[in-house]
Parts: sequence; structure tokens; C-alpha cells
Amino acid sequence: MTEKKQRRKPRKYTDAFKQQLVDLYHAGKRRCDICREYDISTSLFDKWVKQADNSGSFHEKDNRTPEQEELIKLR
Repeated sequence: MTEKKQRRKPRKYTDAFKQQLVDLYHAGKRRCDICREYDISTSLFDKWVKQADNSGSFHEKDNRTPEQEELIKLR
């Protein structure tokens, strides 16, 4: 008997929620505890922390380097 694996629907997170989790991390809560409690992957959480620390924004276009912007314009 084979059962089809249920696919999880993609979840959408608000910028306020992401910032709240980053603030918890900066306040001293452990990364693994945050990820476990809110059921998010550690790689996703690390991405949010990096984005918040670099530019304060969670949008991809705000976190690009000038070199990346140039490459996009040349296409």
C-alpha cells in the first residue's frame, strides 16, 4: 500500500511577523527554540535575520548589491 504524501501549502509571512521573530532572536532567545515554536526552517529564519541586519527589509530587491542590480539591468 502506498499513500500519497500530503504536500504542505506554501505559507505567507508578514513583514511584522518576521521582524518580531528577529527581535526575539536579538533579545537572546535561541534560534532553535524560535524555529521549533513557530514551525519554520532554520534556513528561512537565518535568511530573515540576515536580511533584517543588512538592510532592515525583507524584500529581495532591497537586499541586492549594486553589482547584482547592474547585472539585472544588463539583461
